[in-house]
Amino acid sequence: MIFRDFLDDTVRSVGFLSRIPMPGRFFDGHDGSLSRAVRAFPAAGLLIALPPAALFATLLAGNVNPLLSAVLVLCLQTFLTGALHEDGLSDTADGVGGGRDRESALRIMKDSRIGTYGAVALVLSYAVRAAALAAFAAVTTPTVAGFAMLGIAALSRAAMVWHWSLLAPARSDGVAASAGTPDGQATVVALASGGMLALILVSPALSLLATLFAITLTAGTAYGFSRYISVRIGGHTGDTIGATQQLTEIMSLTALALFA
Repeated sequence: MIFRDFLDDTVRSVGFLSRIPMPGRFFDGHDGSLSRAVRAFPAAGLLIALPPAALFATLLAGNVNPLLSAVLVLCLQTFLTGALHEDGLSDTADGVGGGRDRESALRIMKDSRIGTYGAVALVLSYAVRAAALAAFAAVTTPTVAGFAMLGIAALSRAAMVWHWSLLAPARSDGVAASAGTPDGQATVVALASGGMLALILVSPALSLLATLFAITLTAGTAYGFSRYISVRIGGHTGDTIGATQQLTEIMSLTALALFA
């Protein structure tokens, strides 16, 4: 029963975090709450990143230029997630960058149109991630580079859960609010599993020290961003949760690149 519950949570998490079709039977009778399911976010992130990681390893093994490989991998990753997290980053950047106060920031974040802050955030996100992926791919084997991608994917999804659990909803009618508040035990499982998967999968890419640095930088980024959002808009939204994934992925990949 415990395994079946975790499997249900993993499938629902993959369905929530991506555009990958999941069997409908896992959602029959489900009320849409993710309070317990967030424990499977790191596992779901790993599964979602599996095709891009496999493509990354394959391209590198075929001696394709590392930067071109990284860009192609990010294209596939974006297709699989439907740019869900990038949308959160863009909306958050527009809101906190252009909003004069809490209400105006939230109003801008809810607007589907993209502004200057959001556009710049997206450009920088893709540029930094592509450069970082190429940097450490150039100094390790294709297989190990693919495993590192999986570890970072799991770690950044764990950071989402932490941000979500640290703050109350900024809006009562938002997507995050309707999905519920992460259960305390589920949050612990997500953080522990995300950190463990990162240690196991990322360490062979460079070193244990580099992995610990990436985890520390990820934790610091997630916490610092959460404190900033708490002051700026008074709580989390679906956009800030997505932005957390993007910011921590950027920082963890940068950490690995610095050790390359």
